[in-house]
Amino acid sequence: MSVTASFADALRLIARMTWETWWALVLGFTLSGVVEVFVSEERMTELLGDDGWREVALGSAFGAASSSCSYSAVGTSKSLFKKGASGVASLGAFLFASTGLVIELGLVMWVLLGWEFVVGEYLGGVIAIAVLAVIFRNVVPQRWFDAAREHLHAVEETTCDACGMEADPTDEATIAVETTGGTKYFCCGGCRRAYESQHGETSGSEVSWTEKLLTTDGWDTACTKTIKDWEMLWRDVAFGFVLAGFIGAFVPEAWWAALFGAETGLQSVVFDTVLAVVIGVVTFMCSVGNVPFALVLWTNGLPFGSVLAFIYADLIIPPLVRTYRRYYGTRMAAVLFGSLFVAAVVAGVAAHYLLGGLGIVPPRTEVGGTLSGGYTTTLNLVLTPVFLAQVYVTYGPERMEAAVRGLPRTAWDCFETLLDAIDLLVRTGMAFLADLGDAARTLGAGVRSISAGIVTIGGAFRMALGAVRAACSTLYREGRKLR
Repeated sequence: MSVTASFADALRLIARMTWETWWALVLGFTLSGVVEVFVSEERMTELLGDDGWREVALGSAFGAASSSCSYSAVGTSKSLFKKGASGVASLGAFLFASTGLVIELGLVMWVLLGWEFVVGEYLGGVIAIAVLAVIFRNVVPQRWFDAAREHLHAVEETTCDACGMEADPTDEATIAVETTGGTKYFCCGGCRRAYESQHGETSGSEVSWTEKLLTTDGWDTACTKTIKDWEMLWRDVAFGFVLAGFIGAFVPEAWWAALFGAETGLQSVVFDTVLAVVIGVVTFMCSVGNVPFALVLWTNGLPFGSVLAFIYADLIIPPLVRTYRRYYGTRMAAVLFGSLFVAAVVAGVAAHYLLGGLGIVPPRTEVGGTLSGGYTTTLNLVLTPVFLAQVYVTYGPERMEAAVRGLPRTAWDCFETLLDAIDLLVRTGMAFLADLGDAARTLGAGVRSISAGIVTIGGAFRMALGAVRAACSTLYREGRKLR
């Protein structure tokens, strides 16, 4: 297949996956935004103070109802841990469930991979959380968690009280608000509104979820929270689609077969699952962004449970491990990395055999949900206005109008940037080819010089050999005369 044909196939695959999953992304982010705004973080902290199985279950439930952004999950779990939630409930159950059990992940997996993967994802997620709980309760000493909490209090930078991202008080964009609980910092107005809707601290009283549910401000804040999640995740999601499209179109099937092998025994499944987690670590993407790539891996031979483990690996990508180290110290960062790695592998292998034994694992030729093209189109047409309304509520008419007016200029700037990139690529390629030609000519001249030198040396050797032969003949003749 030519490069042009492969490129066209990649674009078609990207467009198809984007079209099929758009409604699921909008619906998933909307539901997560609504639930997260109407649940108080203080109430969660109160319920997660112990390390029992009840707290593990509650932490998992709260995490599953929150954002799927890995960075936001790390920020929220850090806030819960700092305020007194146990390490098992916050750094284990809540953190894992915040990316591995969220609504939008299940919707996107159902659309691209099928309902069997959704069942496997949630079953494996429960197993992974149980593994984390066992490790944190029986292997990691409590004093390590205490030291991590002390380290967090000692080195923590000023962060947004809503999303956990950095909020430098000296930055003009940072908003400082005096509340009954002290000074709160927010990275933007949207986070401030989200926090005030959740906590009601600016008015000095806690606002119940029923009151928020019946107010316009509560739903406006839910829209803001939803768009905030989009802002943090859209690059990962877009990169996941593009990466999956181009890898699916350009990488030969024989390469995947050689990488994953064709064996189905336990040893092979464990090896492939470990390999899948390593691939998940180096792709630097969130759980939702990993799903398109997971589709490519599944259709090219990666075992069912290994695909699940690949998606679970989003919490141990290098940027997040560095964040763990900054928050909790090197020792706890190593504990989190090792525990999450082991949990992902164990959950993937266990789900592989449990669902395989029940006959739920689908054939590789049958992937995706059961919605027809007509339903997909209808849902996209229904939910796209919802997304646009959320954008409008979040940014307001002024910013929206400015964005629309600036769209032609932005498009032209992007086009100019693309042209500049292509021009740079062409010039770099031409320069490389020119240098390569010069190097080839230089190498050719060198080879010719070496060849000439070899010929010269050979001629000199022949002359020397002839002289020796002549001298030997002369000596032989003189010797005969003397006789």
